[in-house]
Amino acid sequence: MEVPAHDQPAPRIVRDAKFLIGQVVKHRLYPFRGVIYDVDPTFSNTEEWWQSIPEDVRPRKDQPYYHLLAENAETTYVAYVSEQNLLADDSGSPVNHPDVERYFGAFDGSGYQLKSHIAH
Repeated sequence: MEVPAHDQPAPRIVRDAKFLIGQVVKHRLYPFRGVIYDVDPTFSNTEEWWQSIPEDVRPRKDQPYYHLLAENAETTYVAYVSEQNLLADDSGSPVNHPDVERYFGAFDGSGYQLKSHIAH
């Protein structure tokens, strides 16, 4: 059975990733949440960024890392978070980030559908 083009996932698929592009997640330790707009199969940021994380909470590099359109109580921003530090967000609330509409369509209660012009 062929999947319609608008239902196909984004071109970059990480087969072992626990979370999906468009899914709303929250940080395991810190008070922020966001929608995933990209995923790296392993750590793909700078060594300086990784070293800036306190060693006692520094995540492994050999796991998926997610790019989030994130929000907390004060602001919105872009976050880069290891899989081990994310949990599915079950609040049922949309993410109030100004770039959400750039990448995604309507919120369905747990996540967003990637816009078709982004997925191709």
